[in-house]
Amino acid sequence: MSERMWRQHELQDSYDVVIIGGGVHGLATAYYLTQLGVRRIAVLEAKYVGFGGSGRNTAIVRSNYRTPEGIAFYNHSVGLYEQLAETLDFNVMFSQHGHLTLAHNERGVAGLTERALTNRLQGVNSRVIFPNEIQEIVPDLNVFGHCRFPIMAALYHPPGGIIRHDAVVWAYARGADRGGAHIHQQTEVQAIEVHEGQVQAVVTNRGRIKTGTVVNATAGYASLVSQMAGVGLPIETHPLQACVTESLKPFLNSVIVSSTLHVYVSQTDRGELVLGAEVDDYASYSLKGTLHFLEGAALHLLELFPFLASVKVLRQWAGLCDMTPDYSPIIGDTPDVKGFFMTVGWGTYGFKAGPASGHLLAEHIATGKTPDKLRPFSITRFYEDCLVGEKAAASVSH
Repeated sequence: MSERMWRQHELQDSYDVVIIGGGVHGLATAYYLTQLGVRRIAVLEAKYVGFGGSGRNTAIVRSNYRTPEGIAFYNHSVGLYEQLAETLDFNVMFSQHGHLTLAHNERGVAGLTERALTNRLQGVNSRVIFPNEIQEIVPDLNVFGHCRFPIMAALYHPPGGIIRHDAVVWAYARGADRGGAHIHQQTEVQAIEVHEGQVQAVVTNRGRIKTGTVVNATAGYASLVSQMAGVGLPIETHPLQACVTESLKPFLNSVIVSSTLHVYVSQTDRGELVLGAEVDDYASYSLKGTLHFLEGAALHLLELFPFLASVKVLRQWAGLCDMTPDYSPIIGDTPDVKGFFMTVGWGTYGFKAGPASGHLLAEHIATGKTPDKLRPFSITRFYEDCLVGEKAAASVSH
């Protein structure tokens, strides 16, 4: 019999750290905590490992963001992803074949030029390229053909690419387990006990756990979990939809994004096209796909690749995205409740940030010191007028 990737444990009555959420952020935090010598860790997942946003995303990895703070953070994550297969001894199938964000008007070209310059000042490989070079990189893209929105330029980010999301989740789960963390699936958190401003315990459907440190690493329900500890979050939850087509002969070697058309597409190692758009306009917890999304995404994809008109869609799904006012996450502790940490509000870009979030938050918890790359994302920024505005880099959900 083959060895289990992670073991099943009896739920202990106390742990040093309890992490709520068994996705990439929770599991990465657990793994990196074990590497810092913390052993008595519980990861609580209401369903099964990777059920939430980690299993419902489109697995794009990049660091070509807009703000210096965001660029530095996501570039740290790309660096960890590049070493992840070796670090965790597991093939996560990271393919860095480039990421192109298209511009269809002069304003779009100016915006991408600004992003490219900011990226390069932060040491990130990004540059603006124009139609001839775009056509060389993606020969099948409708660059010079008839199009309602002509392609004038693109932000080319060679380190960007796609990864196998379930492999990342499994690898971190196995690594955390080997480091001594306990992973508890089918364990739903029902309450967080706080006394005199200090976390005391977590109540689950399987019993009460005494702990002085709780990490909220949930997606979709982050605001509800934080409310259990008496911490309010400036978050709205919106569905994000995507779909996948039948397998095709490989033709697309880069991730293509158009914020004007509100569409993005990549091709997996199995030949499927993964297609997405922006979050739904309305706040909701629905995980159902809609015909409205499918019609819009297909229409805009055909603007870019007209020859795909007869391709069949095989599956459609939705995930939940927690959106903050400045489109940046909330990471770190809270001044209101001692021992309560968060890695939440990831919107549409959480999976690509998983390694950096886990790595830096684990350091924060283990040492009591806030790493410099985490400081801009503290919850206190919302009342200190220090927002990290990433909307221009996340106008399409990718």
